Amino acid sequence: MNINWYPGHMKKTKESIQRNLHLVDIVFELLDARIPYSSQNPIIDEILGDKPRIIILNKSDLASERGNSLWQKYFDMQNKSSVLIDALNNKGIDKLMELSYLVTEEKRDAYEKRGVINRPIRAMILGIPNVGKSTLINSLSRRKGTKTGNRPGITKTNQWIKTRGKLELLDTPGILWPKFEDMEVGLNLAFTGAIKDEILDIESLALKLIERITMNFPNLLNNRYNVDTEGKMYLDIMEEIAVKRGCLIKGGEIDYTKVSNIILDEFRKGIIGRVSLELPVDR
Repeated sequence: MNINWYPGHMKKTKESIQRNLHLVDIVFELLDARIPYSSQNPIIDEILGDKPRIIILNKSDLASERGNSLWQKYFDMQNKSSVLIDALNNKGIDKLMELSYLVTEEKRDAYEKRGVINRPIRAMILGIPNVGKSTLINSLSRRKGTKTGNRPGITKTNQWIKTRGKLELLDTPGILWPKFEDMEVGLNLAFTGAIKDEILDIESLALKLIERITMNFPNLLNNRYNVDTEGKMYLDIMEEIAVKRGCLIKGGEIDYTKVSNIILDEFRKGIIGRVSLELPVDR
């Protein structure tokens, strides 16, 4: 599968980030805890330089506990601050706030010495599409004013948002990069919904996901769909799931599109189980 998606507004987003970086004290780099490597935009390091940042591993409730632990250790070894977040259920928010104050302590002290008291921390939030930026902002601000959705590309412009505590956030649209050199990166982004399904071969994508889960988490498909995956071809597993779920068309033929959408949707929502699609040891 050749997967690439780089709408025109993403080029404008990159330019906007570069223009507005001087306005903030810290950057929140939001990653998908299931795919921290694949969801880490390679052009962000180039853009940010030495600007202080916190790596936020969102959707940690959907990733395996082992995966979460290994990725935090990985970032610790790189001397990068990281925090596990489940923005949808407001978990990890207090830890993020504490870390934000800690990372910006030196800069806040410098402002106070110049007589600037109670200045809010100003943070820019960056991340790929559908990684949960708007959900995190809503958790931080305790309101539902930011558009959210399960489709990538909801946020289209920059906006300043006041949050709880002394923190102001500059939200930015999700940004990908022009070409995925690693096919696995493209697949991981497609699996997790960072790329619009409309441009993908859904049936092939679901089949690849079945392969990945069967290889690394063999019991999850068995438990969810009551199918025996041992020794079976991946297409046979898909067809067995289709029969179990009634994904059939006239004449008893398999409705591959319907079963593919079910498998992808239930994976993305964590219904199949907690899955880390990549680990630091794989890199």
